[in-house]
Amino acid sequence: MSHAHTAGPASAKSSQANSAGRAGDIALIAVFAALLAAFAIMPPIPVGPAGVPITLQTFAIALCGLVLGPWRGGAAVLLYVVLGLLGLPIFSGMSGGIGVLAGPSAGYITSFTLYALAVGFVARWAIRRFRGTKLWIALFIGALGSSLLLNHPLGILGMSINADLPLGVAAVADLAYWPGDIIKNVLAVSVALLIHRAFPDVLRRRGVPTVAPTARSAGAGAEGAAAQ
Repeated sequence: MSHAHTAGPASAKSSQANSAGRAGDIALIAVFAALLAAFAIMPPIPVGPAGVPITLQTFAIALCGLVLGPWRGGAAVLLYVVLGLLGLPIFSGMSGGIGVLAGPSAGYITSFTLYALAVGFVARWAIRRFRGTKLWIALFIGALGSSLLLNHPLGILGMSINADLPLGVAAVADLAYWPGDIIKNVLAVSVALLIHRAFPDVLRRRGVPTVAPTARSAGAGAEGAAAQ
């Protein structure tokens, strides 16, 4: 009877903590989806033969993965994409609706969620293992590499199909976005590390630690993982 009596309150507290964790996850997903929409409002700069614009969307997408990790970051970006495809004018140039998938930016848009997932996995792996300059380098290489492996190839394919461009021409046109992509990833990693320094538990998801156990205390390990 004593064991059952003590297990009840403990179970209730655990349930409350799980509910609070889920509510926090949902709130973060909604906030970052809104942040992504806000960055998409900023005036785009059309370039290249297909007119696909340079925007700050990829900065915000990288930030989602770097700060929230793969699942919550991917969910935030997926929420943004779904709302845009449903008709909300939250894509670049205040556009929205399923019709954007017939435009030259379709490949980039369809890559957004995969990009956030990949960056999130990199962030979760790197923050558990590196500190200082090594952490910054690992996050930057992971974020830029994810973009080059997912965002750009799908974007090239979308331009080729919807703008009726040969793949070679579309690939050359895509090169115009590389310098901006490098700068945006530098900024995203720098901002993400500041956020992790201020909120060491932000990457933690329902009790999953952000860093591997070390001889240090848990608090010191979390602060060191986010330090530059």
